[in-house]
Amino acid sequence: MAVTETERTAMRRALEIATSGPRGLNPQVGAVILSPSGETLAEGWHRGAGTAHAEVDALSKLTADAARGATAVVTLEPCNHTGRTGPCAQALIDAGVTRVVYALDDPGAESSGGAERLRTAGIEVVSGEQAGAAHDLIADWLELQRLGRPHVTVKWAQSLDGRAAASDGTSQWITGPEARADVHRRRAAADAIVVGTGTVLADDPALTARDGDALHTRQPVPVVIGTRPTPPDATVHRHPHAPLFFATHDVTAVVAALGERGVQRVFVEGGPTLASAFIAAGLADSVLAYIAPVLLGGDRLALTDIGVATIGDARRLQVDEWIPLGADLLAVARPVATRVDSVYRSEGS
Repeated sequence: MAVTETERTAMRRALEIATSGPRGLNPQVGAVILSPSGETLAEGWHRGAGTAHAEVDALSKLTADAARGATAVVTLEPCNHTGRTGPCAQALIDAGVTRVVYALDDPGAESSGGAERLRTAGIEVVSGEQAGAAHDLIADWLELQRLGRPHVTVKWAQSLDGRAAASDGTSQWITGPEARADVHRRRAAADAIVVGTGTVLADDPALTARDGDALHTRQPVPVVIGTRPTPPDATVHRHPHAPLFFATHDVTAVVAALGERGVQRVFVEGGPTLASAFIAAGLADSVLAYIAPVLLGGDRLALTDIGVATIGDARRLQVDEWIPLGADLLAVARPVATRVDSVYRSEGS
């Protein structure tokens, strides 16, 4: 079934207004209701957990029967389940909508099936319009659905011979300013930055994302893992966000707890012990290795025990990018068994 140019324009608008909603446990979704003649009747978006979904938000702005014969253009398949709100598919049916155009199928085991419910009610349904843009909008949330937990990036800086520090423990700075600036840009894209208590005690890091001396507008929540107490005057306590402390070494439990808080992207840069714990637990969805052209020798390795006893157990990576950063080189990699689901990447109508 063909999508009209008016519907394409409405989908672009729906994608735009979807960003008005917060990122978190729920996807950002936008909706536009069009009259039979193609005029915009109402717009809506999801404002967060427990609030009306985008379609219902848009319908709430119309008088009774105003949506009869209308078309709903939505960035995500209307849901088919009752949670803190009712099923959006049924709300569209009750409103008298006769056509629904949406971008992405809902991947949820409980919430999917809205399209079939609409078709059963005699409503014309078209899917896949501007699916790539819609996927990019909620890629973090889709990843959360696929993994069942936040996406985890493990970062470290190392010398050419694989050391994270000199023999006396000093590590500032192995890499140059271009590499450090890249780290801060990537911190700003994360929801949480994770270190161990050992790093806090040894380096007293700020755990902020900075551009020179200025803070980035977006800051990750600082997370400290470990059983040793953090001094009350530690710099992390002056972070724009209140730090989260987990008195445990169970990184799997920590990631699960962060997911329950709505965290979608975790950035781990807490030193060799913590990085190795995440990798050993199979939690490293992507790896950032900043490699400096220096030799340090000694036993301060960038990684420690990651559960590899023999070459057959090696954790193999696929390097997606080699990025020069000044004199340094960044390897952007992911486990061979991990791939980003591309089912939503194709455009359709």
